[in-house]
Formats: sequence, C-alpha cells, structure tokens
Amino acid sequence: MTRIGLGYDVHRLVTGRKLVLGGVNIPYEKGLLGHSDADVLVHAACDALLGAVGLGDIGEHFPDTDEQYRGICSLELLRNVYDKVKTCGYELVNMDATIFAQKPRLSFFKAQMAIRMAESILVDPHAINIKATTTEGLGTIGKGEGIAAMCVALLQSTMPETG
Repeated sequence: MTRIGLGYDVHRLVTGRKLVLGGVNIPYEKGLLGHSDADVLVHAACDALLGAVGLGDIGEHFPDTDEQYRGICSLELLRNVYDKVKTCGYELVNMDATIFAQKPRLSFFKAQMAIRMAESILVDPHAINIKATTTEGLGTIGKGEGIAAMCVALLQSTMPETG
C-alpha cells in the first residue's frame, strides 16, 4: 500500500539569523525567523511525511512553546519524524519539494540539500528532489520578506500484504 502527504511552510526573513535550507547554511544577509533553525524546506518535508501516515503536523509534535526545540537543527526533527513513519510501517519512496524564494539564488545548493536530508533519514539521495523558484517579484516572498517551501512525499508500506 502507498500513501501520499503534502507539506507547506513559510517563515519571515530577518537580519541577525543564519539562513538554513535543507540543513545547508546558505550565505545570505538574512535568515529565517523561527523557534528552531526555521528551515522551511525540512519543515515542509516533516509535514508531508506526517500527513502521509496521518500523524498531524510538525507543530503538534514539536510545539514552538517547548524550549527543548529552541534553535534545534531541523534535520533532527526530520529524523524523529521519519522514525515515526517507520514505526507506522512505511518507508519513503520519493519526495519532491519546491522552495519559493526571490533571493538568494539556490540552484547551487539544491543537490547538497537533498544529500543532507537523505543522510539524516538514511535514504538514497536520489529519492529526494529539490527545486527552487521565484515568485517573479509578486507577494511577500517576491518582495524578499520571506521564504516558503512545499513538499510531497510518497510512502510505501513495509508490511507484507495479506490477501
């Protein structure tokens, strides 16, 4: 049996923070504001995985009111989420994600992001595809006020089928 999940996240860009996407530090004058490292790509991936197995969303598992998650590397959250996915009897088939950012240009970092995310959950990096696009100057993202990400994950049951 297969299951699919969709995740989305957005955070405001601010000065004084590092920009982390897909577990990669991106050189830029601003970073994303959030309780954790605010990695929108990994947060969207977590929501996609959680949604696929019907376990709610990232905020339910790692609330921003819990101090243990302040400043945490989102790849740790992804590992935790993927452990939940495996406990439910599923494994990742593939994940496809898009980052929406006017700046900085991310094409150079996409492969590194996929590798970092794949390493964190011990899957083949080819199972994770990352794309990046602008919003052509439209909206808050186009004005450079934030970055968003969307992700879809396809899971496959690890349990033998009964007939």
